[in-house]
Amino acid sequence: MGAGKKRLIFTGVVLAAIIVLFVGIGIGRRANNNSQTTEADVVNDTGIEKTDSVTETDNSVDDNADSADEQDDSGAFEYEVTQNQSSSWEQDGKYVAQFDIVLKNNSSEALSDWKLTFDNVNDAEILTGWNGKFEISGGVLTITPESYNGTVEPNTSVDCGVQIKFADEASAGKVSKNGSLYIAGKQADVSKMQAAGSGDGADGDKALNADNKAASSDNDSNSKNKDAVDSDTAVDDNESGTARGKKVVAETGTPFANHGALSVKGTDLVDKSGKQYQLKGVSTHGLAWFPDYVNKDAFATFRDDWGANVIRLAMYTDEGGGYCTDGNKDNLKKLVKKGIDEATELGMYVIVDWHILHDLTPLKYENEAKKFFEEFSSEYKDSDNIIYEICNEPNGGTGWADVKKYAEDIIPIIRKNDDNAIIVVGTPTWSQDVDEAAKDPIKGYDNIMYTLHFYAATHKDDLRKKLTKAKNSGLPIFITEFSICEASGNGSVDYDSANAWFDLISENNLSYCAWNVSNKDEKSSLIKSNVSKKSGWSEDDLSETGVYIKKQMK
Repeated sequence: MGAGKKRLIFTGVVLAAIIVLFVGIGIGRRANNNSQTTEADVVNDTGIEKTDSVTETDNSVDDNADSADEQDDSGAFEYEVTQNQSSSWEQDGKYVAQFDIVLKNNSSEALSDWKLTFDNVNDAEILTGWNGKFEISGGVLTITPESYNGTVEPNTSVDCGVQIKFADEASAGKVSKNGSLYIAGKQADVSKMQAAGSGDGADGDKALNADNKAASSDNDSNSKNKDAVDSDTAVDDNESGTARGKKVVAETGTPFANHGALSVKGTDLVDKSGKQYQLKGVSTHGLAWFPDYVNKDAFATFRDDWGANVIRLAMYTDEGGGYCTDGNKDNLKKLVKKGIDEATELGMYVIVDWHILHDLTPLKYENEAKKFFEEFSSEYKDSDNIIYEICNEPNGGTGWADVKKYAEDIIPIIRKNDDNAIIVVGTPTWSQDVDEAAKDPIKGYDNIMYTLHFYAATHKDDLRKKLTKAKNSGLPIFITEFSICEASGNGSVDYDSANAWFDLISENNLSYCAWNVSNKDEKSSLIKSNVSKKSGWSEDDLSETGVYIKKQMK
């Protein structure tokens, strides 16, 4: 080998060594940097810049004993904290927003002693809240648990909600969507996810509220048809939703042909023969948003396949498309009349529901209600299958005194045309405070009932006890709306609580309507969101809630 070639080889070896040396140094620096804590400027989802201390790891578990559990080996966060501004309205020249807040425990251990905070809550005043204790200080909304939800079991969640009055819409829009979670005073890491359960446009109930049926702040957590029964009991606690209570034997003929005009006797609904009777059926969603489900074939499916004998027609009054706001009054009235006529042809009972929600108080549109019930009670004065529900869910601090005043203004209008129609009166706090009505019931009229609504995953023993106490005091109660999920109309299903509710329903012969007949992508919908059929649904077409409700009703 020549000297030139030897020098070339030597030079190449030296260069290779130098390259290896620099690569090694670079790798070492990167490895060192990956173990460092750096200050990173982070823009949160409100658009406000803030500086957070961010620790980058190599996907190993932090062994610091002072830290709350954060992520599992797959990188999935053990906790989620989100808020959804589910509805809003103007009040006293201010902007009121309702926030549905979810704390989800994805871990394998119970979560206790929790606190949530949300930033950028400025120029704001809390109006009312449920399933938590709420405080605003220094632009931070702080939420702490009630006595009944201080512990969140593994793979479950807590839903709470609050209505806040802001100076304007822009201020409400700045509230951070993702909150902070503190466990026993120490901050835990939470996933940065989109707010859960956003509503369908103006709809939202129960993201619009959502016929947000949240529990009252003092409400601690929250069947079978007896037309013809045999002596066999069929109680099954299977969480898939096996029917509870007495085994039902299907009746022949239509419900109305068999039972005729109903009336109230004591706390019971009775038929034309004076025998106890139970109405069981379904409620439409907002008629303006899901009008196609108001059809004779759909009603026949519920009657013949599900065993339903009543349909509730939910006509919103204040929301987008509402009867008293920007909705088409003539079209809405035609839709209600179509529903009445088709239910009547099928021999079913039908509830005409003046569905207040964002109205807060029924007094807001009382004059419109007077004209509406005058028209319908006059036109259908000879139809004994119609029930009038005159105010769905008073809320937002509306007390029983205001509800009672409204009822005593509306009832005489209906009675002028129809002496005997059953009239159902809503109760405060999203129709949960039947105890208030029991203390001061409406007097001077027959065939008056009072509304209680529940959502089984939110409303539990305390509301069941409230119902029992009110009924035992002599108050006739009709559950004109319920579901087995959370109060937002979404979230998880609680089969244990749902079964407990149906036990109570069966024991007390309570009438009920399940929310809601639609394919909206939320847990309370009875039809799967990918199913477009408007009648004749198979078992595979039904949602988890729909499968359960059908088994209870049939």
